[in-house]
Amino acid sequence: MSSLLTKAATGIGCTVVALPLLAALTIAAVLGGLSTDSSVSAAPSRHALNDIPSRMLALYQRAALTCPGLSWSLLAAIGKVETDHARHPTLVSTAGAVGPMQFLPATFQAYAHPVPPGGKQPATPWDPVDAAYAAARLLCANGAKNGKDLQAAVFAYNHSHTYVSAVLTTARRYTAATPLATGAAAKAVAFARAQLGTPYVWGGNGPADGGFDCSGLTQTAYEAASIHLPRVAQAQYDAGPYLPKGTQLAPGDLLFFGANPHHITHVKLYTGGGEAIDAPHPGAVVRQGPAHTNTLAFQGATRPATHTKGR
Repeated sequence: MSSLLTKAATGIGCTVVALPLLAALTIAAVLGGLSTDSSVSAAPSRHALNDIPSRMLALYQRAALTCPGLSWSLLAAIGKVETDHARHPTLVSTAGAVGPMQFLPATFQAYAHPVPPGGKQPATPWDPVDAAYAAARLLCANGAKNGKDLQAAVFAYNHSHTYVSAVLTTARRYTAATPLATGAAAKAVAFARAQLGTPYVWGGNGPADGGFDCSGLTQTAYEAASIHLPRVAQAQYDAGPYLPKGTQLAPGDLLFFGANPHHITHVKLYTGGGEAIDAPHPGAVVRQGPAHTNTLAFQGATRPATHTKGR
């Protein structure tokens, strides 16, 4: 692939020159911000939310999950540099690359299968779903898996060091910085992390009951920080204080899920980096994983750490 933007700036078929020292330092600095585990599921920055169409953002996030260690932000950055998230008027380059992720047809076929959920039959590089998943597979096969060599992965996508630098810089801008947990929130997060692996028990409030259910875990975590919460998830949601939509999440925030705000059925404790701890369901254990705040079931978040202690 060759990005439409890169082609316009450098011309197609140009010989790749040696990487200048400044570019090397830039790439090294950016890689430092993308090579941590937290970048894989990190929350989108305000810039990302403003720049990436919501359907494309959700698509990048889903496709990135197919490659352990691949950050959705890297995939989104390629979509940005290649075609401005499919906003380019023709989606065709003079080199013959096509579609939102700018695949040459032969290269696309090498990474097009299996056809992803929601993709076209037969798969086509013109389809955003097919293209995003194929791009994730290409990156994964060339160094992105487990974050082994992100620079090599992006270079395999487009053999230009300038392109690599542009993609990595964009990816970093798309990732929100996670604030550090402090005070009551830090205590609640620390308590919840100490419970990882504890069995789920419906109605459970801790070891005396054999484990936790979702709201028992969050209530007990905040009790450890001297903040009292109601017992059930709906009541915890109703207690607030609510975070306005679009507010950057902070460690210690509670995330609520259900059919609607009046039918909350699950709660998680946000830990940062796009992840949360919860007691999910019978037969499972307390776990940490993706926060899933981009799903239809997500109804909103609260910030109990701002409550007065002992309330």
